[in-house]
Amino acid sequence: MTPAPLYADVADGPPGGRAFWLTASDGVRIRAAHWPGAARGTVVIVPGRTECIEKYGPVAADMVAAGYHTVVIDVRGQGLAARLLPDGMVGHVGGFSDYYKDMQALLPLLHELPKPRFLLGHSMGGTIALRALVEGFPVARVAFSAPMWGILFARGVAPLARGMAGFASLFGRGHAYAPGPGPVTYLLAAPFKGNTLTTDEPTWDWMKRQVTAHPDLSLGGPSFRWLQAALAECRALQKMAAPDVPALALLGSAEKIVDSQAIQRRMATWPGSKLVILPGAEHEVLMETPRIRAEAMRAILDHFAAA
Repeated sequence: MTPAPLYADVADGPPGGRAFWLTASDGVRIRAAHWPGAARGTVVIVPGRTECIEKYGPVAADMVAAGYHTVVIDVRGQGLAARLLPDGMVGHVGGFSDYYKDMQALLPLLHELPKPRFLLGHSMGGTIALRALVEGFPVARVAFSAPMWGILFARGVAPLARGMAGFASLFGRGHAYAPGPGPVTYLLAAPFKGNTLTTDEPTWDWMKRQVTAHPDLSLGGPSFRWLQAALAECRALQKMAAPDVPALALLGSAEKIVDSQAIQRRMATWPGSKLVILPGAEHEVLMETPRIRAEAMRAILDHFAAA
């Protein structure tokens, strides 16, 4: 591990945070940050698509206040981790199994931190976290925030999206942007009114300041290959039995990005699991109004404390 940048000016994290460069087994450089806590255990946070370590500074502050060391990862293609295409704004990955290589690269860092270990995955990070559990990533409990176990499409659009992504990859266009925002990150392309992430305008403005102050943290729309890989991973995970790890999932009642029904189906068949619906919340339940965010954090911390 070698030192890496951590933009503390926009992270709003607890004191003592440090970032490191790590190298996955295929040679891709990723970034991880560690905020030190007490001896209660270690929480590993896996952000969603387009997100970065700095976005989880306030969540790390809550975890550290509760006694946990906190580790957050920039998986490949996001934040300051290696971008995989010449156009670094394309959200791209060869396959979702590559993200598990990034998770494995965390293990030397985690070996130095106290157990028990816990996993918290948001959106795409929830997909990565579920795959990590299936593959045996060692944690005592897991929490999910609006996990991407299915992507929400308008009726009839999902088969078209799969077909377009498959044809684009087949004909050498997998690196091109899928239909959507293109090279502009959603936070800069969309106004607060009508956004699909959060109902809290101060939080929206804070997230926007992060990518304005540090454009190298921002990411645009996904590639056709990412879309193809994401849809394939969601289908594969739906067929697998739930891991033998106690799970909590948080879901906003106003979710418009991931498939809420896929989350409900998974949690209904996961022994020892709990699904919490947060009234009025959109996709970013951890970046919501103070009331919603407090309820979400309380549920996560209670879940981890039961280990």
